[in-house]
Order: sequence, then C-alpha cells, then structure tokens
Amino acid sequence: MSMSVQLDEDDEAFVSSLVTAGRYASSGAVIQQAVKLVRLQEERRAEIHAAIARGIADADAGRVSPADEVFARLIAKYEALAQAAE
Repeated sequence: MSMSVQLDEDDEAFVSSLVTAGRYASSGAVIQQAVKLVRLQEERRAEIHAAIARGIADADAGRVSPADEVFARLIAKYEALAQAAE
C-alpha cells in the first residue's frame, strides 16, 4: 500500500538529514520507523489504562493496603538493599 505524507519544512529537513547521514535508506524507512514507535506508544498506553482499570477494580473490591504500611515495607526494603550494597 502506498501513502502520501505531508510534512512541514522542519520535519522534512529532519527526515532528509537522517537519510543523508545514512541512518535510514529512504524517507519511507524513516516514516515506517515513526509508525512503529507510535504503535509501541499506543500499545503501552493501552497497557497502562488496563493496569489502572485493574487497580480501580481492586480498590472497589476492597483489595487494598493502607499507604503507611506499603511505604514502611518499601522503606525497609530499600534500606536493606542500601546496607547490603555497602
């Protein structure tokens, strides 16, 4: 499938500089990489939203721990790690 892409002057110059520098074989390769990165970003965004939804469901179901207990466990954990590294 072929697609035409409109870029502003700055973006077009950037893409051209990447091709000229040999980082990519063509402007199409730069755009393909950009699409891959956007796809990864969107997948990560979906994962984050799903994790948030699971957290909200856990909270709604009462599967929570008081923050002071969680912080105390984390502080103890990282203090022990710091001491072990000495």
